[in-house]
Amino acid sequence: MRRRARRRSRPDPRWRDDRGRRLDRCGDAPVTRTPGSSASSRAGVGSRTAVITGAGTGIGAATARTLANSCSTLVLVGRRLAKLEEVTAEIAASHPDVNTHVMSVDATDVAAVEAFAAWASDALPSIDVLVNNAGSTQPAFSGGLQNVADVWESTIRGNLMSAVLVTEALLPQMTSPGGRVVITGSFAAQFGTGSIAYSAAKSALQTYVVGLTRTQGPRGITCNVVAPGYTGDTELVIGRISEERHARLIGGIAVGRAATSQEIANVIDFVASDGASFVTGQTITANGGVMFPG
Repeated sequence: MRRRARRRSRPDPRWRDDRGRRLDRCGDAPVTRTPGSSASSRAGVGSRTAVITGAGTGIGAATARTLANSCSTLVLVGRRLAKLEEVTAEIAASHPDVNTHVMSVDATDVAAVEAFAAWASDALPSIDVLVNNAGSTQPAFSGGLQNVADVWESTIRGNLMSAVLVTEALLPQMTSPGGRVVITGSFAAQFGTGSIAYSAAKSALQTYVVGLTRTQGPRGITCNVVAPGYTGDTELVIGRISEERHARLIGGIAVGRAATSQEIANVIDFVASDGASFVTGQTITANGGVMFPG
C-alpha cells in the first residue's frame, strides 16, 4: 500500500533569491522550484517522485533528464546550485509539467542530510526512486602515513558514506511496496582500476546494497548498484585522464569506445522502472565489455 500523501508546506514568501523566485530553506540548503502542473494532469506520465544526488553534471544530470520522462516530481541534489539550475532549466524546457526541486546539500554532512530528509518528509508525499550518484575524486597523495589516512577517509566519505547517509535518511519515506534505490558504483570495484581507495569505496557499495536488499525486500523496495565502465563525458574523466591512459582504457573495451553519461542513465532508468521489480541486490555492470583493466 502506498503512503498517503502529506500536505505540502508553503515556502515563506520572504525568502526570495535575486531573481525574485521563492526559496524553501533546508538548513543552509536553498530549494528553487520550477512551475509545474499537478501529476494528475500529466496524461500518460506516471506520478512518481525521484530524488537524484550528484545531479548537476555527468551521469546524474543525464539521469535527471531521463527520469523526467516517467516522473512528475524530481528533486535534484548536489553541492553546486548553479549546475543544478542548468539541468533544471533543460528539464523545464523539455518537460514543462514536471515539478522540479533543486537542493544544495553536502551528502557527506550528517546535519545537512538530516535537514534535507526533514524537508523531504514535509514536502513530498513519498519517494518512489532514489538515485545515489554523488561521488568525489581522489585527493592527490603527497606522501606520509597521515596523508594516506586523509586520502582514504576523504575518498570513503565522498563515495561510500554519502550514499549510505542519504539512503538511510530517506528509507522511511520510500514508497512501499514499489520503491527503487539505485546507487552508482564503478567497474573499478571489479578491476581495481584507478586508486585503491576509490575501488574499495565502490566495492563497499555493492556489499551495502546486498545488506539493504535483506532489510528492504520485505517492504517491496528494490536496491541495486549500476556500475559504469569508462565514461568519457564526466568530470571524473574530462581533463583528468592522459591520452596514454585513455588509449589504454579504450583498448580494453570490447566495443572500442567510452560510454556516454546518457547510456549509463538509460540503465539506471530501467533499474528504477516497474519493469525491474524482480531485480534486487544486484550490481548491473555497463562497461562495454571490459576485457582487462586499463
